[in-house]
Amino acid sequence: MSTSPSPVWRRALGPLIAVLVFLLGWEATVRAFDLPPYLLPGPRVVAQALVQDFPSLAASWWVTVRIMAAALLLAVAGGVLLGAWFALSPRAERLLAPFAVVLQVTPVIAVAPLILILTDSALATMLVCAWIVAFFPIVSSTVTGLRSADANLRDLFSLYRASRWQTLRWLLVPTSLPYFLGGLQVAGGLALIGAVVAEFTAGAAGRETGLASRILEASFRTEIPKMFAALVLVSATGVAVHLLLRALTRRLIGRWHESQR
Repeated sequence: MSTSPSPVWRRALGPLIAVLVFLLGWEATVRAFDLPPYLLPGPRVVAQALVQDFPSLAASWWVTVRIMAAALLLAVAGGVLLGAWFALSPRAERLLAPFAVVLQVTPVIAVAPLILILTDSALATMLVCAWIVAFFPIVSSTVTGLRSADANLRDLFSLYRASRWQTLRWLLVPTSLPYFLGGLQVAGGLALIGAVVAEFTAGAAGRETGLASRILEASFRTEIPKMFAALVLVSATGVAVHLLLRALTRRLIGRWHESQR
């Protein structure tokens, strides 16, 4: 007997309670040990700093979000094309796959100074670094998905003399979609991490900079509540991206794929 899915509010109630318990425990620990704000601010002090410095933090947040979104779009466009090429041409994969692997295994914090020298722009450095870390999951998931079509279905399409476009449209793309969306969820978080880490390395300063600059600025000035407020915005952005991509996954494949049931 099938059961209907629980309402959204009921599924979200557990995580919300867990977050609330964590915040209350954090606040209680700070008060119990009388920890000063410059050592460990409580959630109340962090919230006050977030409200007080919201204009500057919001501007920096928007810079970080734009870089993350642009890097993710570039990674999707390039990764899908390259992954499709690898899936359709094993020879191309043998020749070019090592370069994609090198991009994945090379620490972005080590590449950022070189990119900064070549581009002479902190924003370009952040964009390239965020793209590098988000690119490989898209390529890998696309290749795996396109090669996961059932062999019997491939034979069936060949038997009915389906064209390459029909095979791609009605078999390969639907088969690869769950894999691609899984890689997209990974790439979304990595794009944000790449943008923040690259800005730390580039040492960008000024108004048109991201949240990493606000974190560095607050740490230099020992404004620890403001630093935590910027960290909260980074974490909240990552959570929002994750939830958005999960909702997209459920929207696209939730009705027919077993992974979403």
